This record gives sequence, C-alpha cells and structure tokens, in this order.
Amino acid sequence: MKPTTKPNLKWIRRISQLMDSKFTIPSTSIKFGIDPLVGLIPGLGDLSSYVVSLMLIYTIRKNGASGKLITKMLLNVSIDAIIGAIPVLGAIFDIWFKANDKNLRLVQEYYEEGKHQGSGKGLLFLIILLVIIIIAALIYIAWWAVMELGELFSTYQSG
Repeated sequence: MKPTTKPNLKWIRRISQLMDSKFTIPSTSIKFGIDPLVGLIPGLGDLSSYVVSLMLIYTIRKNGASGKLITKMLLNVSIDAIIGAIPVLGAIFDIWFKANDKNLRLVQEYYEEGKHQGSGKGLLFLIILLVIIIIAALIYIAWWAVMELGELFSTYQSG
C-alpha cells in the first residue's frame, strides 16, 4: 500500500545532492557534496551535516513515512556521522557512502514503489543486538589487552 502524503521530493533531492553529489572531481567520475568538506571542521562539521540529514528525515516522517523507512534512513545517517567523524578517513568515507543520496533512493522507492513498509521493529532489534555484540567484543578485547599488558609489565618488573 502506497502512502497518500508525498513530500516535496524536489526539495529533498536538492538538499541530498548538495550534501553528497553536487560536485565532480576533475578528470574522474567521482562525485561529492559539501558533507565531506564540512566534515573537515573538527566536531562541528559532522554534527552540522548530521543535523541537516535529520531535518530531511523529520520532513519525511511528518509526511507519514513508515517506521521501517525512518529506521533505515537513521541507520544510514548515523553510520555516516560516526565514521565521518574519523579524521581524513571520514572524509573519504563520506565521498563513497553518500547517506543522503541513499536515503533519497529509499524515499523514492517508498513513495513510488511502495517498498519499505512496516514498523521497522525487527530491523531496530537487529541493530540493537548488533550494537550489543560489538560493545561486548570491544569490552572483551580491552579486558584482554589490559591483562596482557599487566602480564608483560609484571614480567618486565621481575626481569
């Protein structure tokens, strides 16, 4: 079932393009927007890009988008913001990942093809489970590293 309230995709398309694919690197087919450029400003750059992306998602949500669509869009911009915050690597990732362009495709599929319907609870559960597994793995690795360093330090002290 297609949703009845379709937002102004022209405005969303313009903002997405400005953020992710407005410019082309000369002599290549690589496109980029202001997201990786603004992201070069430590802290503030990635935060401002994240806020712009959230505004787009808020607009879509106000127009009755499904929970599943919103969850997928939030996942895209959150991945973009988290990895984009890594100096240098983040800018390269922003050029490649293009969260806003991905979200625009999701929105078009939702409104034009009726895809991404539903609450998104299953996807949200999967994301939370994955985050818990990653956190548990990081805690285990940190614990293991501390134990190894402690053993190395005690060996160094006694030798």
